[in-house]
Amino acid sequence: MFKTRTFSSQGRSLARLEAPILDLERKNAYEKPVQAFTPPPLEQAAFPALGRAVLHEVYASTEADAPSAAGFTLGLARQIMRGRLLIWVRQDFLDIEAGFINPTGLSEFGLNPAGMIRVRARDAPDALQAGLEAARCAAADVAVIELWGEVRALDLTASRRLSLAAKTSGVTVFLARAAATPQPSAAATRWGVQSALSRALPANAPGNPVFNVRLLRHRGGVAGREWRLEWNRDAGCFEDRTGIQPAARPPGNGSPLSCDLVPLSFGGSGAQGPGEIPGWREAG
Repeated sequence: MFKTRTFSSQGRSLARLEAPILDLERKNAYEKPVQAFTPPPLEQAAFPALGRAVLHEVYASTEADAPSAAGFTLGLARQIMRGRLLIWVRQDFLDIEAGFINPTGLSEFGLNPAGMIRVRARDAPDALQAGLEAARCAAADVAVIELWGEVRALDLTASRRLSLAAKTSGVTVFLARAAATPQPSAAATRWGVQSALSRALPANAPGNPVFNVRLLRHRGGVAGREWRLEWNRDAGCFEDRTGIQPAARPPGNGSPLSCDLVPLSFGGSGAQGPGEIPGWREAG
């Protein structure tokens, strides 16, 4: 378990973040071919191939959909993980608005919390700087940068830096955003994500996470398409449920667990802080 530290671009905190990343690079760096991936169950649904070693953007359709944007991002990340590191940079304000991250939720997406480094940043500029360092870490498969609100520091130049870092290191970078309006960027794809009604499982158990997904931008020219995607935790992939409506909930005392919320394991205001959860590896 890594020590919990808060990243700040001021003072010597940046060096404290760079040191463990550079150590990982020396031990685990290898040449990663740039290639595209397509989640297998979606091949027949004309789901666009997503490039590795590039920048992707995921926007929450509403502020309440911030956990959905994070969940969809993790699902995409899971498709391309090859046993290496996942670095997740998160702006502290998201803990207040969207709740703390629960390792159980990560496990539902097939990710091992012990194989991740989480960087806590006090504000968006610090998160961007930490995310840029993460994108340069050749020991990682994926770097996720999660931001809240409009970020003045995230302009076209900043996104180009992230894109170039991804191309150079071979790391796939996901920029997950909530309460923000899409702006011009160097991202290869841009997605809009909204939670959808899940399907109740046998015994009225909570359904799998379901996402309404819209491809807002794609350099391959297939933007504007929409899907309803369900995360299959057993297969570790998305399944296309476009056009398939979930069965109506039973009247009366039907379980409220299968409703128009994504059943992610994100804690609310009463959840434990990330520093209190065993198994987390954190840096900052």
